This record gives sequence, structure tokens and C-alpha cells, in this order.
Amino acid sequence: MYIKVILEPSEEGGYTAIVPALPGCISEGNTREEALENIRAAIELYLEPVEDDATFAANAEQIEITI
Repeated sequence: MYIKVILEPSEEGGYTAIVPALPGCISEGNTREEALENIRAAIELYLEPVEDDATFAANAEQIEITI
């Protein structure tokens, strides 16, 4: 899987990594390598299924809407 990550220097030093496709998925690191390692872990946690996510009522519907 390929996913775009924005890596930007932080004013305080180090780097901030942001995943635009995953709202709220942000991490930091003292070096570029550390920031990328941390964002990989954050992405894995973000995408990890939660036990409650798969439990829906038998008559539940999935609907896409435009906002």
C-alpha cells in the first residue's frame, strides 16, 4: 500500500509527519527517519480494525452521501 505523507520541519526542531488521507494521523520525530518510523506506526494503529467496528445490526445499511 502506498500512502502520501507530508514531512515538514518543526519550528522547535525535528519533524512533523502528517497523512492527509487519514484525518488526525500525525506524528513527530527528532530526525526524518524517526518521524517516518513513527508515522508508519501511527498509520498501522489508525488502520487497525477495532473490535466494535464490525458489529452492526442485521438491518444496518451502508450509505454514501455527498456533503
